[in-house]
Amino acid sequence: MTRYDLLVKNGVLVVPYHGEVRADLAVTDGRITAIGDDLRAADAAEVLDATGKAVLPGAVDAHYHLGIYRDLALDAREETRSSLVGGVTSVLSYFRTGQHYLNRTGPYREIFPEVLDAVDGHAYTDYGFHLAPMTVEQIGEIPALVADHGVTSFKYYMFYKGFDLAANSRDARAFTMSDEYDLGHLYLILEQLTRTQRDHPDLRLSLSLHCEQSELMRVFIDRVRASDVVQNLRAYSEGRPPLTEQVAISEATTLAGHAGANVNLLHLSGADALRSAVTARSLHGNDTRCEVTLHHLCLDHDSLDARGGLGGKVNPPIRTPEDNEHLWEGIRNGTVDWVASDHACCMEEEKGDELWPARPGFGGSALLYPVLIGEGHHRRGIPLTRIAELAAANPARAYNLWGRKGSLAVGYDADLTVVDLDHEREVSPEMLLSGQDHCPFEGVRVKGWPVATVVGGRLAYRLGPDGPEIVGAPTGRCLNRA
Repeated sequence: MTRYDLLVKNGVLVVPYHGEVRADLAVTDGRITAIGDDLRAADAAEVLDATGKAVLPGAVDAHYHLGIYRDLALDAREETRSSLVGGVTSVLSYFRTGQHYLNRTGPYREIFPEVLDAVDGHAYTDYGFHLAPMTVEQIGEIPALVADHGVTSFKYYMFYKGFDLAANSRDARAFTMSDEYDLGHLYLILEQLTRTQRDHPDLRLSLSLHCEQSELMRVFIDRVRASDVVQNLRAYSEGRPPLTEQVAISEATTLAGHAGANVNLLHLSGADALRSAVTARSLHGNDTRCEVTLHHLCLDHDSLDARGGLGGKVNPPIRTPEDNEHLWEGIRNGTVDWVASDHACCMEEEKGDELWPARPGFGGSALLYPVLIGEGHHRRGIPLTRIAELAAANPARAYNLWGRKGSLAVGYDADLTVVDLDHEREVSPEMLLSGQDHCPFEGVRVKGWPVATVVGGRLAYRLGPDGPEIVGAPTGRCLNRA
Protein backbone atom coordinates (compact mmCIF):
# COMPACT_ATOMS: atom_id res chain seq x y z
CA MET A 1 0.00 0.00 0.00
CA THR A 2 1.42 3.40 -0.98
CA ARG A 3 1.89 6.20 1.52
CA TYR A 4 2.05 9.06 -0.99
CA ASP A 5 0.08 10.07 -4.05
CA LEU A 6 3.08 11.78 -5.63
CA LEU A 7 6.79 11.87 -4.91
CA VAL A 8 9.08 14.49 -6.42
CA LYS A 9 12.55 12.93 -6.26
CA ASN A 10 16.12 14.11 -6.52
CA GLY A 11 15.41 17.81 -7.06
CA VAL A 12 16.81 20.92 -5.44
CA LEU A 13 14.00 22.51 -3.45
CA VAL A 14 13.98 26.32 -3.53
CA VAL A 15 12.43 27.45 -0.24
CA PRO A 16 11.59 31.18 0.08
CA TYR A 17 13.42 33.04 2.88
CA HIS A 18 15.53 29.94 3.60
CA GLY A 19 17.53 28.74 0.60
CA GLU A 20 18.10 25.70 -1.58
CA VAL A 21 18.22 22.11 -0.35
CA ARG A 22 18.57 18.78 -2.14
CA ALA A 23 15.57 16.79 -0.94
CA ASP A 24 12.60 14.72 -1.97
CA LEU A 25 9.06 16.00 -1.52
CA ALA A 26 5.97 13.84 -0.97
CA VAL A 27 2.32 14.67 -1.53
CA THR A 28 -0.86 13.17 -0.08
CA ASP A 29 -4.42 14.41 -0.68
CA GLY A 30 -3.22 17.57 -2.37
CA ARG A 31 -0.90 18.67 0.44
CA ILE A 32 2.83 18.41 1.01
CA THR A 33 3.15 15.72 3.68
CA ALA A 34 6.87 14.92 3.81
CA ILE A 35 10.22 16.43 2.87
CA GLY A 36 13.29 14.33 3.38
CA ASP A 37 16.47 12.80 2.11
CA ASP A 38 15.90 9.79 -0.14
CA LEU A 39 12.19 9.09 0.40
CA ARG A 40 11.30 5.67 -1.04
CA ALA A 41 9.89 5.64 -4.57
CA ALA A 42 8.06 2.42 -3.73
CA ASP A 43 5.92 4.36 -1.25
CA ALA A 44 4.43 6.59 -3.96
CA ALA A 45 1.69 5.97 -6.50
CA GLU A 46 3.47 8.34 -8.92
CA VAL A 47 7.07 9.54 -9.06
CA LEU A 48 8.20 12.76 -10.72
CA ASP A 49 11.95 12.65 -11.39
CA ALA A 50 13.52 16.07 -10.78
CA THR A 51 17.15 14.98 -11.08
CA GLY A 52 19.33 17.93 -12.03
CA LYS A 53 16.43 20.35 -11.79
CA ALA A 54 15.12 23.01 -9.42
CA VAL A 55 11.77 22.63 -7.66
CA LEU A 56 10.08 25.96 -6.91
CA PRO A 57 6.77 26.78 -5.22
CA GLY A 58 4.00 27.32 -7.73
CA ALA A 59 3.88 30.98 -8.67
CA VAL A 60 0.99 33.16 -7.46
CA ASP A 61 0.30 35.51 -10.37
CA ALA A 62 -1.32 38.30 -8.38
CA HIS A 63 -2.22 40.62 -11.27
CA TYR A 64 -4.47 38.99 -13.83
CA HIS A 65 -7.52 39.88 -15.92
CA LEU A 66 -9.94 37.06 -16.70
CA GLY A 67 -12.68 37.99 -19.13
CA ILE A 68 -11.76 41.64 -19.69
CA TYR A 69 -12.09 41.35 -23.48
CA ARG A 70 -13.50 37.83 -23.93
CA ASP A 71 -16.02 35.43 -22.47
CA LEU A 72 -15.13 34.64 -18.86
CA ALA A 73 -15.38 30.86 -19.17
CA LEU A 74 -13.31 30.77 -22.37
CA ASP A 75 -10.68 33.06 -20.89
CA ALA A 76 -10.49 31.00 -17.70
CA ARG A 77 -9.90 27.81 -19.66
CA GLU A 78 -7.37 29.11 -22.20
CA GLU A 79 -5.46 31.60 -20.07
CA THR A 80 -5.02 29.57 -16.88
CA ARG A 81 -3.88 26.77 -19.20
CA SER A 82 -1.22 29.19 -20.42
CA SER A 83 -0.25 30.04 -16.84
CA LEU A 84 0.83 26.45 -16.22
CA VAL A 85 3.57 26.88 -18.84
CA GLY A 86 5.13 29.56 -16.64
CA GLY A 87 4.95 27.56 -13.41
CA VAL A 88 1.92 29.50 -12.17
CA THR A 89 -0.49 27.52 -9.99
CA SER A 90 -2.71 30.32 -8.60
CA VAL A 91 -4.00 33.47 -10.24
CA LEU A 92 -5.70 36.47 -8.63
CA SER A 93 -7.82 38.23 -11.21
CA TYR A 94 -9.20 41.75 -11.15
CA PHE A 95 -12.87 42.36 -11.83
CA ARG A 96 -14.95 45.51 -11.95
CA THR A 97 -18.34 46.61 -13.20
CA GLY A 98 -18.69 49.01 -16.12
CA GLN A 99 -17.52 48.60 -19.72
CA HIS A 100 -15.62 45.41 -20.57
CA TYR A 101 -15.96 42.30 -18.39
CA LEU A 102 -19.76 41.85 -18.13
CA ASN A 103 -20.55 45.38 -19.42
CA ARG A 104 -22.99 46.20 -16.65
CA THR A 105 -23.21 47.59 -13.18
CA GLY A 106 -25.09 46.77 -9.99
CA PRO A 107 -24.43 45.31 -6.55
CA TYR A 108 -21.74 42.67 -6.21
CA ARG A 109 -24.14 40.47 -4.25
CA GLU A 110 -25.88 39.91 -7.62
CA ILE A 111 -22.95 40.13 -10.04
CA PHE A 112 -20.12 38.34 -8.25
CA PRO A 113 -21.94 34.96 -8.01
CA GLU A 114 -22.36 35.14 -11.80
CA VAL A 115 -18.61 35.64 -12.17
CA LEU A 116 -17.88 32.66 -9.93
CA ASP A 117 -20.37 30.46 -11.79
CA ALA A 118 -18.86 31.42 -15.15
CA VAL A 119 -15.31 30.44 -14.09
CA ASP A 120 -16.21 27.35 -12.08
CA GLY A 121 -14.92 24.18 -13.73
CA HIS A 122 -12.88 25.98 -16.38
CA ALA A 123 -9.66 26.98 -14.58
CA TYR A 124 -6.50 24.87 -14.64
CA THR A 125 -5.00 26.86 -11.76
CA ASP A 126 -6.52 27.84 -8.45
CA TYR A 127 -7.98 31.33 -8.66
CA GLY A 128 -9.34 34.25 -6.68
CA PHE A 129 -10.54 37.78 -7.33
CA HIS A 130 -9.77 41.36 -6.40
CA LEU A 131 -12.90 43.51 -6.79
CA ALA A 132 -13.17 47.22 -7.62
CA PRO A 133 -15.89 49.18 -5.79
CA MET A 134 -17.07 51.47 -8.59
CA THR A 135 -20.19 52.80 -6.83
CA VAL A 136 -21.00 53.95 -3.32
CA GLU A 137 -23.31 50.95 -2.94
CA GLN A 138 -20.42 48.61 -3.76
CA ILE A 139 -18.22 50.33 -1.15
CA GLY A 140 -20.88 49.41 1.40
CA GLU A 141 -20.59 45.76 0.32
CA ILE A 142 -16.91 45.45 1.32
CA PRO A 143 -17.59 43.90 4.78
CA ALA A 144 -19.87 41.26 3.25
CA LEU A 145 -17.42 40.49 0.43
CA VAL A 146 -14.72 39.82 3.03
CA ALA A 147 -16.92 37.78 5.36
CA ASP A 148 -19.01 35.85 2.82
CA HIS A 149 -16.66 35.40 -0.13
CA GLY A 150 -13.17 35.74 1.32
CA VAL A 151 -12.35 38.67 -0.97
CA THR A 152 -9.67 40.58 0.92
CA SER A 153 -8.26 42.90 -1.75
CA PHE A 154 -9.90 45.64 -3.77
CA LYS A 155 -8.91 48.11 -6.49
CA TYR A 156 -9.15 51.77 -7.46
CA TYR A 157 -8.20 53.05 -10.94
CA MET A 158 -6.71 56.54 -10.64
CA PHE A 159 -6.80 57.10 -14.40
CA TYR A 160 -10.58 56.69 -14.67
CA LYS A 161 -11.03 59.70 -12.43
CA GLY A 162 -12.98 62.35 -14.32
CA PHE A 163 -11.86 61.57 -17.88
CA ASP A 164 -12.80 58.78 -20.28
CA LEU A 165 -9.66 58.43 -22.40
CA ALA A 166 -11.19 55.84 -24.70
CA ALA A 167 -14.02 58.18 -25.71
CA ASN A 168 -11.93 61.36 -25.36
CA SER A 169 -14.65 62.62 -23.03
CA ARG A 170 -14.42 64.83 -19.95
CA ASP A 171 -16.92 62.54 -18.23
CA ALA A 172 -15.90 58.95 -17.44
CA ARG A 173 -19.25 57.88 -16.02
CA ALA A 174 -20.43 56.29 -19.27
CA PHE A 175 -17.40 53.98 -19.09
CA THR A 176 -17.29 53.28 -15.36
CA MET A 177 -21.11 53.19 -14.99
CA SER A 178 -20.47 54.67 -11.58
CA ASP A 179 -21.20 57.61 -9.30
CA GLU A 180 -18.64 60.38 -8.88
CA TYR A 181 -15.43 58.41 -9.36
CA ASP A 182 -13.03 60.90 -7.82
CA LEU A 183 -10.65 61.25 -4.87
CA GLY A 184 -13.65 61.45 -2.57
CA HIS A 185 -14.74 58.02 -3.81
CA LEU A 186 -11.20 56.73 -3.22
CA TYR A 187 -11.21 58.07 0.32
CA LEU A 188 -14.56 56.40 1.06
CA ILE A 189 -13.08 53.07 -0.04
CA LEU A 190 -10.03 53.58 2.19
CA GLU A 191 -12.20 54.47 5.19
CA GLN A 192 -14.40 51.41 4.67
CA LEU A 193 -11.35 49.16 4.38
CA THR A 194 -9.90 50.54 7.60
CA ARG A 195 -13.17 49.96 9.46
CA THR A 196 -13.50 46.44 8.09
CA GLN A 197 -9.86 45.68 8.94
CA ARG A 198 -10.64 46.20 12.63
CA ASP A 199 -13.08 43.28 12.45
CA HIS A 200 -10.45 41.03 10.81
CA PRO A 201 -7.16 41.60 12.65
CA ASP A 202 -5.74 38.32 11.35
CA LEU A 203 -6.12 39.37 7.70
CA ARG A 204 -4.42 41.95 5.52
CA LEU A 205 -7.17 43.89 3.79
CA SER A 206 -5.76 46.08 1.05
CA LEU A 207 -6.52 48.41 -1.82
CA SER A 208 -4.55 47.98 -5.04
CA LEU A 209 -3.96 51.16 -7.02
CA HIS A 210 -3.44 51.81 -10.70
CA CYS A 211 -1.59 55.10 -10.39
CA GLU A 212 -1.81 57.43 -13.38
CA GLN A 213 -3.20 60.95 -12.95
CA SER A 214 -6.00 61.44 -15.47
CA GLU A 215 -6.11 65.24 -15.68
CA LEU A 216 -2.41 65.39 -16.51
CA MET A 217 -2.78 62.54 -18.96
CA ARG A 218 -5.42 64.55 -20.81
CA VAL A 219 -2.97 67.44 -21.26
CA PHE A 220 -0.07 65.26 -22.43
CA ILE A 221 -2.19 63.06 -24.70
CA ASP A 222 -3.75 66.08 -26.41
CA ARG A 223 -0.27 67.53 -26.90
CA VAL A 224 1.15 64.32 -28.39
CA ARG A 225 -1.83 63.71 -30.67
CA ALA A 226 -1.60 67.26 -32.03
CA SER A 227 2.13 66.96 -32.73
CA ASP A 228 3.82 65.57 -35.82
CA VAL A 229 5.59 62.73 -33.97
CA VAL A 230 5.00 59.17 -35.10
CA GLN A 231 2.06 57.81 -33.12
CA ASN A 232 3.81 54.71 -31.80
CA LEU A 233 4.65 53.20 -28.41
CA ARG A 234 7.19 55.93 -27.69
CA ALA A 235 4.43 58.49 -28.28
CA TYR A 236 2.15 56.51 -25.97
CA SER A 237 4.75 56.77 -23.21
CA GLU A 238 5.05 60.50 -23.83
CA GLY A 239 1.27 60.87 -23.63
CA ARG A 240 1.18 59.05 -20.28
CA PRO A 241 4.58 60.11 -18.89
CA PRO A 242 6.09 59.06 -15.54
CA LEU A 243 4.95 62.35 -14.01
CA THR A 244 1.36 61.10 -14.12
CA GLU A 245 2.38 58.08 -12.04
CA GLN A 246 4.34 60.19 -9.56
CA VAL A 247 1.44 62.57 -8.90
CA ALA A 248 -1.11 59.74 -8.62
CA ILE A 249 1.12 57.81 -6.19
CA SER A 250 1.43 60.91 -4.03
CA GLU A 251 -2.32 61.57 -4.05
CA ALA A 252 -3.33 58.00 -3.28
CA THR A 253 -0.75 57.24 -0.61
CA THR A 254 -1.41 60.53 1.19
CA LEU A 255 -5.07 59.59 1.50
CA ALA A 256 -4.22 56.01 2.45
CA GLY A 257 -1.83 57.21 5.15
CA HIS A 258 -4.50 59.46 6.62
CA ALA A 259 -7.13 56.71 6.54
CA GLY A 260 -4.71 54.08 7.85
CA ALA A 261 -5.34 51.60 5.03
CA ASN A 262 -2.98 49.06 3.44
CA VAL A 263 -2.23 49.68 -0.24
CA ASN A 264 -0.50 47.98 -3.15
CA LEU A 265 1.07 50.12 -5.87
CA LEU A 266 0.57 48.15 -9.05
CA HIS A 267 2.78 47.78 -12.16
CA LEU A 268 5.27 50.57 -11.36
CA SER A 269 6.66 51.30 -14.81
CA GLY A 270 10.11 52.73 -14.16
CA ALA A 271 12.59 54.73 -12.14
CA ASP A 272 10.42 57.75 -11.33
CA ALA A 273 7.44 55.67 -10.25
CA LEU A 274 9.55 53.40 -8.04
CA ARG A 275 11.32 56.36 -6.41
CA SER A 276 7.95 57.96 -5.70
CA ALA A 277 6.69 54.73 -4.17
CA VAL A 278 9.72 54.50 -1.89
CA THR A 279 9.22 58.12 -0.80
CA ALA A 280 5.53 57.55 -0.13
CA ARG A 281 6.25 54.46 1.93
CA SER A 282 8.70 56.35 4.13
CA LEU A 283 6.44 59.41 4.52
CA HIS A 284 3.14 57.81 5.45
CA GLY A 285 4.23 54.79 7.48
CA ASN A 286 1.36 52.52 6.47
CA ASP A 287 1.70 49.12 4.82
CA THR A 288 2.54 50.02 1.21
CA ARG A 289 3.76 47.27 -1.12
CA CYS A 290 5.21 47.55 -4.61
CA GLU A 291 4.52 45.44 -7.70
CA VAL A 292 6.27 45.41 -11.06
CA THR A 293 5.48 43.42 -14.18
CA LEU A 294 7.56 41.31 -16.54
CA HIS A 295 7.08 43.73 -19.41
CA HIS A 296 8.16 46.79 -17.44
CA LEU A 297 11.23 44.85 -16.31
CA CYS A 298 12.30 43.65 -19.73
CA LEU A 299 10.73 45.54 -22.64
CA ASP A 300 11.34 49.08 -23.94
CA HIS A 301 9.28 51.12 -26.37
CA ASP A 302 12.03 51.83 -28.90
CA SER A 303 12.84 48.14 -29.37
CA LEU A 304 9.16 47.30 -29.78
CA ASP A 305 8.65 50.20 -32.20
CA ALA A 306 11.56 48.92 -34.30
CA ARG A 307 9.65 45.64 -34.71
CA GLY A 308 6.48 47.49 -35.67
CA GLY A 309 2.90 47.08 -34.53
CA LEU A 310 1.04 47.99 -31.37
CA GLY A 311 1.11 44.63 -29.59
CA GLY A 312 3.07 46.18 -26.72
CA LYS A 313 0.46 48.83 -25.86
CA VAL A 314 -0.32 48.55 -22.16
CA ASN A 315 -1.21 50.77 -19.20
CA PRO A 316 0.96 52.25 -17.84
CA PRO A 317 3.16 52.37 -20.95
CA ILE A 318 6.39 50.50 -21.47
CA ARG A 319 9.33 52.85 -20.88
CA THR A 320 13.10 52.72 -21.54
CA PRO A 321 16.05 50.36 -20.93
CA GLU A 322 17.18 52.67 -18.12
CA ASP A 323 13.79 52.19 -16.46
CA ASN A 324 14.15 48.41 -16.87
CA GLU A 325 17.46 48.41 -15.01
CA HIS A 326 16.17 50.64 -12.22
CA LEU A 327 13.35 48.17 -11.59
CA TRP A 328 15.83 45.28 -11.56
CA GLU A 329 17.82 47.19 -8.93
CA GLY A 330 14.59 47.47 -6.92
CA ILE A 331 14.36 43.69 -7.08
CA ARG A 332 17.94 43.32 -5.89
CA ASN A 333 17.61 45.70 -2.96
CA GLY A 334 14.19 44.49 -1.80
CA THR A 335 12.19 47.59 -2.76
CA VAL A 336 10.01 45.56 -5.13
CA ASP A 337 7.76 43.14 -3.28
CA TRP A 338 6.51 40.94 -6.12
CA VAL A 339 6.44 40.48 -9.87
CA ALA A 340 3.26 39.73 -11.81
CA SER A 341 2.18 39.42 -15.43
CA ASP A 342 -0.86 41.75 -15.62
CA HIS A 343 -2.15 39.06 -17.97
CA ALA A 344 -4.99 40.25 -20.22
CA CYS A 345 -5.64 38.22 -23.35
CA CYS A 346 -6.01 40.71 -26.19
CA MET A 347 -6.03 39.58 -29.80
CA GLU A 348 -3.88 41.26 -32.45
CA GLU A 349 -6.92 42.48 -34.38
CA GLU A 350 -7.97 44.42 -31.28
CA LYS A 351 -4.69 46.31 -31.42
CA GLY A 352 -5.26 47.46 -35.01
CA ASP A 353 -2.91 49.94 -36.65
CA GLU A 354 -3.91 53.18 -34.89
CA LEU A 355 -2.37 53.92 -31.50
CA TRP A 356 -5.10 55.59 -29.52
CA PRO A 357 -8.06 53.30 -30.31
CA ALA A 358 -5.89 50.16 -29.85
CA ARG A 359 -6.86 48.13 -26.80
CA PRO A 360 -4.24 47.98 -24.05
CA GLY A 361 -2.87 44.81 -22.52
CA PHE A 362 -1.54 41.39 -23.47
CA GLY A 363 -0.86 38.01 -21.93
CA GLY A 364 2.35 37.06 -20.14
CA SER A 365 1.57 34.62 -17.35
CA ALA A 366 3.29 31.77 -19.22
CA LEU A 367 6.57 33.69 -18.92
CA LEU A 368 6.53 34.45 -15.20
CA TYR A 369 9.17 32.01 -13.98
CA PRO A 370 11.03 31.73 -17.33
CA VAL A 371 11.68 35.48 -17.60
CA LEU A 372 12.53 35.87 -13.92
CA ILE A 373 14.96 32.97 -14.13
CA GLY A 374 16.42 33.87 -17.52
CA GLU A 375 16.73 37.63 -17.07
CA GLY A 376 16.95 37.69 -13.29
CA HIS A 377 18.89 34.62 -12.23
CA HIS A 378 21.06 33.79 -15.25
CA ARG A 379 21.72 37.28 -16.56
CA ARG A 380 21.78 39.31 -13.34
CA GLY A 381 22.72 36.77 -10.68
CA ILE A 382 19.57 37.11 -8.56
CA PRO A 383 19.32 34.04 -6.30
CA LEU A 384 16.61 31.50 -7.00
CA THR A 385 15.35 31.98 -3.45
CA ARG A 386 14.63 35.64 -4.20
CA ILE A 387 12.97 34.63 -7.48
CA ALA A 388 10.64 32.31 -5.55
CA GLU A 389 9.85 35.11 -3.10
CA LEU A 390 8.97 37.52 -5.91
CA ALA A 391 6.80 35.08 -7.85
CA ALA A 392 5.21 33.05 -5.06
CA ALA A 393 5.85 33.83 -1.40
CA ASN A 394 5.47 37.61 -1.29
CA PRO A 395 2.20 37.80 -3.24
CA ALA A 396 0.86 34.91 -1.13
CA ARG A 397 1.71 36.86 2.03
CA ALA A 398 0.21 40.10 0.70
CA TYR A 399 -3.09 38.51 -0.30
CA ASN A 400 -3.79 36.12 2.61
CA LEU A 401 -2.67 32.89 0.97
CA TRP A 402 0.41 32.29 3.10
CA GLY A 403 0.21 29.02 4.99
CA ARG A 404 -1.39 27.41 1.92
CA LYS A 405 0.43 28.90 -1.06
CA GLY A 406 3.82 30.32 -1.88
CA SER A 407 6.29 27.91 -0.31
CA LEU A 408 7.46 24.30 -0.15
CA ALA A 409 6.64 23.18 3.39
CA VAL A 410 4.73 20.38 5.05
CA GLY A 411 1.06 21.30 5.27
CA TYR A 412 1.08 23.64 2.29
CA ASP A 413 -0.91 22.96 -0.86
CA ALA A 414 1.14 20.79 -3.23
CA ASP A 415 1.55 23.53 -5.82
CA LEU A 416 4.99 23.44 -7.41
CA THR A 417 6.95 23.59 -10.63
CA VAL A 418 10.01 21.64 -11.72
CA VAL A 419 12.38 23.86 -13.71
CA ASP A 420 15.19 22.89 -16.06
CA LEU A 421 17.51 25.83 -15.48
CA ASP A 422 19.53 25.02 -18.61
CA HIS A 423 16.65 24.57 -21.05
CA GLU A 424 16.68 27.42 -23.57
CA ARG A 425 14.05 28.18 -26.18
CA GLU A 426 12.66 31.04 -28.21
CA VAL A 427 9.33 32.54 -27.21
CA SER A 428 6.49 32.05 -29.67
CA PRO A 429 2.72 32.44 -29.23
CA GLU A 430 2.19 28.74 -29.98
CA MET A 431 4.36 27.49 -27.13
CA LEU A 432 2.55 29.66 -24.56
CA LEU A 433 -0.76 27.76 -24.99
CA SER A 434 -2.77 30.99 -24.70
CA GLY A 435 -5.76 32.02 -26.76
CA GLN A 436 -3.78 35.12 -27.70
CA ASP A 437 -2.28 35.14 -31.20
CA HIS A 438 0.75 37.38 -30.56
CA CYS A 439 3.25 38.15 -27.81
CA PRO A 440 5.52 41.19 -27.24
CA PHE A 441 8.27 38.78 -26.10
CA GLU A 442 8.08 36.83 -29.37
CA GLY A 443 11.52 35.91 -30.71
CA VAL A 444 13.30 36.42 -27.38
CA ARG A 445 15.45 33.48 -26.26
CA VAL A 446 14.83 32.57 -22.63
CA LYS A 447 16.85 30.17 -20.52
CA GLY A 448 15.15 28.30 -17.67
CA TRP A 449 11.72 26.74 -18.28
CA PRO A 450 9.30 24.67 -16.21
CA VAL A 451 9.19 21.08 -17.41
CA ALA A 452 6.37 20.07 -15.04
CA THR A 453 3.76 22.00 -13.08
CA VAL A 454 1.78 20.41 -10.25
CA VAL A 455 -1.47 21.93 -8.95
CA GLY A 456 -3.00 20.53 -5.78
CA GLY A 457 -0.78 17.46 -5.95
CA ARG A 458 -1.76 16.60 -9.52
CA LEU A 459 0.51 16.88 -12.54
CA ALA A 460 -1.23 19.47 -14.73
CA TYR A 461 1.49 20.35 -17.26
CA ARG A 462 4.68 18.94 -18.69
CA LEU A 463 7.14 19.97 -21.36
CA GLY A 464 7.40 16.87 -23.52
CA PRO A 465 9.70 16.05 -26.45
CA ASP A 466 7.08 17.43 -28.85
CA GLY A 467 6.47 20.60 -26.84
CA PRO A 468 4.09 21.79 -24.10
CA GLU A 469 1.40 19.35 -22.96
CA ILE A 470 -1.58 19.84 -20.68
CA VAL A 471 -2.34 16.82 -18.51
CA GLY A 472 -5.95 16.18 -17.57
CA ALA A 473 -8.96 18.44 -17.15
CA PRO A 474 -9.18 21.84 -15.43
CA THR A 475 -9.54 21.24 -11.68
CA GLY A 476 -8.64 24.67 -10.25
CA ARG A 477 -10.44 25.76 -7.09
CA CYS A 478 -11.76 29.17 -6.06
CA LEU A 479 -9.70 30.59 -3.22
CA ASN A 480 -11.47 31.96 -0.17
CA ARG A 481 -8.78 34.18 1.36
CA ALA A 482 -10.52 34.81 4.66
